[in-house]
Amino acid sequence: MKGYTVAVVGATGAVGREMIKTLEQRNFPVKKLVLLASKRSAGKKLPFKGEEVEVQELRPESFEGVDIALFSAGGERSKEFAPEAVKRGAVVIDNSSAFRMDPDVPLVVPEVNPEDVEWHKGIIANPNCSTIQMVVVLKPLHDFAKIKRVVVSTYQAVSGAGAAAIEELKEQTRAVLEGKPVPPPKKIPKQIAFNCVPHIDKFFESGYTREELKMVNETKKIMHDDSIKVSPTCVRVPVFIGHSEAVNLEFERPISVEEARELLSKAPGVKVVDDFENLIYPTPIDVAGKDEVLVGRIRKDDTIENGLNLWIVGDNLRKGAALNAVQIAELLVEKGLV
Repeated sequence: MKGYTVAVVGATGAVGREMIKTLEQRNFPVKKLVLLASKRSAGKKLPFKGEEVEVQELRPESFEGVDIALFSAGGERSKEFAPEAVKRGAVVIDNSSAFRMDPDVPLVVPEVNPEDVEWHKGIIANPNCSTIQMVVVLKPLHDFAKIKRVVVSTYQAVSGAGAAAIEELKEQTRAVLEGKPVPPPKKIPKQIAFNCVPHIDKFFESGYTREELKMVNETKKIMHDDSIKVSPTCVRVPVFIGHSEAVNLEFERPISVEEARELLSKAPGVKVVDDFENLIYPTPIDVAGKDEVLVGRIRKDDTIENGLNLWIVGDNLRKGAALNAVQIAELLVEKGLV
């Protein structure tokens, strides 16, 4: 198999490190790995396939000879450097929100809309972590009974806000347990230790946050259906890894619990974990380090016609970010688009 020169931008961050690990675990055909980050991270070394690869400072010329560039360095870096990478012949798979709603940029979850990679113009967007794990579960149900409305409440891990947020939770928890003053919040708007914060990203005049509107708009684009109504509430919880979602679905036609369970048991990237009599249901601890999105608590909603309730859990650093990006790269290779 042909080998590819792959760049990871934001290599020293939580998602960047997971991208490197995922490339190795899935044996992606990497001929050469280029690790890129800010000037202060240049010179660090990260492991890949038994070797130590040195991190280089991110510059436009860093992309000379690169075939695929996986970006996870924030929207501003993506806006500045993704076009530079494309100009030099690379296909960019971007994990930020910079290009997701651009009509000229495919927004791809390989289990849901793999065909969209075929019309890329150099950049492919990786959806938001909370959107990804939801749509892999919605897709087979939507194909069967057509979803009219989604009401979703998320319980999102601090790793979704980056490595600094993980440290913030650790420091605050330690202070509470030791009876010391809790350090003021930096990455999360309020104390996250022993707390829940219904605020992720900035607020808009509507009262919704950017994170919530991402779920609304990205779901419609990925599913190719603007008629789906999505009502989200996004909450940060004191969990290190793994986003959870309570999802209420209203369908156009009847769908039974048994039919839903059968459809989901055959869906790519999904694993049904649902036996309440034996206390079997997914939690964030169960999903950390796993590729699959887990779904349980599948039950009828008797308050509406054609309604179901679900509980969805996914590793936000893997399927919610790094794994989805690498799967997009695999699609490009499979389809001969790189």
